Amino acid sequence: MRHLEPRDRSKNGQGRLAILNLHVLTGAGESPTYPIIRKIGFADLKDAAAKGIDDFWVMPTHAIFLAIIYPLVGLVVTCMILRYDVMPLLFPLVAGFALIGPFAAIGLYELSRQREKGVDVWEHAFRGLRSRSLVGIAALGMVLMIVFLIWLTTAQWLYQSLFGYGSPESIGQFLSDILTTSEGWILIIAGNGIGFLFAVLVLTISVVSFPLLLDRDVSAMVAMHTSIRAVLRNPLMMAAWGLFVAVTLVIGSLPFFFGLAVVLPVLAHSTWHLYRKVVEPEPQGRGTGTARSWNRT
Repeated sequence: MRHLEPRDRSKNGQGRLAILNLHVLTGAGESPTYPIIRKIGFADLKDAAAKGIDDFWVMPTHAIFLAIIYPLVGLVVTCMILRYDVMPLLFPLVAGFALIGPFAAIGLYELSRQREKGVDVWEHAFRGLRSRSLVGIAALGMVLMIVFLIWLTTAQWLYQSLFGYGSPESIGQFLSDILTTSEGWILIIAGNGIGFLFAVLVLTISVVSFPLLLDRDVSAMVAMHTSIRAVLRNPLMMAAWGLFVAVTLVIGSLPFFFGLAVVLPVLAHSTWHLYRKVVEPEPQGRGTGTARSWNRT
């Protein structure tokens, strides 16, 4: 048997690492399995939201989110008192909830999933850590985190290109700069336009991706592909859902972000039920890891 030289071993190790990274995204099966996508209507969106509210009412998780929101609000207030440059990024940070929310809601998806089976114990939220697609969930979560960081960097660049690198001396000055100057209105219009593009991207690749990864043994690539197909088949309904998410996030953010303690769990539970509406249930006797592909319509 020929002994590998150090250089050959290095190349061999790099090749195995590349294959491992590829399997994280595409899975290790011979051929990916694609779920069937349904056509939905406004009644389905309404029913998904109603079921999400019902899940939250039965399994309230607002205390968990308050434990997260309180420190964040305290950090923002402290930074403002110490005059750190956070005011220009306050709105991008709030908007960023919509970009990383699908990943942060994994535990709430699992609660809704378990409740379908007749289990109403909130500790089951941690069952997502034992999902067969945990690696895919982590990979897709990393994708959303990268998108979030790019969004923050873009928002900061846009502000600095219009107002320079200096920090506003007060909240009043900051609001005056934004609302009473031409640069401020350029920032509002351009910032919302760019943010809209980021939101559309995240909605398209993740609207059903995480629930699918939690529910079945599929790869991150298959999950994103399924989510894109769901948006393409239901463009109007998905646009309406995105608008619903955006409006509820804004409403939840107004009272010092504390409303998010209710809004975020409700949206997460509702998203699980939207997934159930959009993605056809898995046929009986057909495993998610099989090589046969389903109808892609």
